[in-house]
Amino acid sequence: MDLYWIKFFKKFAEILKALTIKDVIDIGIVSFIIYRIFLLIQGSRAFQMAAGLIIIVFMYLLSDKFQLLTLNWILNTFMSSIFILIIIVFQEDIRRALAQIGNPSFPKLQTEFSHVIEEVVKAVTNLAEKKIGALIVFEREISLKNFAEGAISIESKVTQELLISIFNPKSPLHDGAVIISKGKILAAGVILPLSTNPYIGKDLGTRHRAAIGITEITDAISLVVSEETGYISLAVSGKINRDITPATLRKLLSQLLGFESKAPWWVRTGYEIQKGT
Repeated sequence: MDLYWIKFFKKFAEILKALTIKDVIDIGIVSFIIYRIFLLIQGSRAFQMAAGLIIIVFMYLLSDKFQLLTLNWILNTFMSSIFILIIIVFQEDIRRALAQIGNPSFPKLQTEFSHVIEEVVKAVTNLAEKKIGALIVFEREISLKNFAEGAISIESKVTQELLISIFNPKSPLHDGAVIISKGKILAAGVILPLSTNPYIGKDLGTRHRAAIGITEITDAISLVVSEETGYISLAVSGKINRDITPATLRKLLSQLLGFESKAPWWVRTGYEIQKGT
């Protein structure tokens, strides 16, 4: 055993001596990319699928080493098209990642949205107390204009009175979503795509599934008020955090819209927390 470790450390020392600055930079870049990919998919379906692909690759290597010909042939056929499979399976995650890369977010002036956040928080708090359902979507870097087509264009200043009137049960627009873009209400009565995630709780209704669905394919932020429980929920990156307080909502919106330096860990990783039922 001692001889083994001596050879190991000797080999390791030789590798270190052979390393150049270019090698260190190369390893650093690859490590950073892998780390960012891990953060992107952690806590999502993509993470489970990635784990399954890793197991398949490991089985392929074992079948090759132990000459398991039939298994090796099957896995080799599978491996030959693995890149196409990855693109198909992870298309939503890849699209969201590329959109984030192509639209780098720069710090915004707090005065631009602080009033909007306050009006939205006051409106959803009022709606939650009365158990009136609502769905509000904040546009970020990825445009939501395509989803607003066919809805009622408003282009109005954000006020709690207007939001409350839109979601009044007697209003013809109360069933749809409101999109807030660049500090203004872009449209109301918007129909959003529903999430197809099979792991979403069965107790979540159409509003919550729409809130999650739009955040799966864009970088938008969705707020939901449940008309059954009065709970306020926030969805981002395909995950939803339920039963949050107005104070927490105000803080999260400030973080997610770029006013505070760091969002909480569940937002950064996309981990799902459910406090309510």
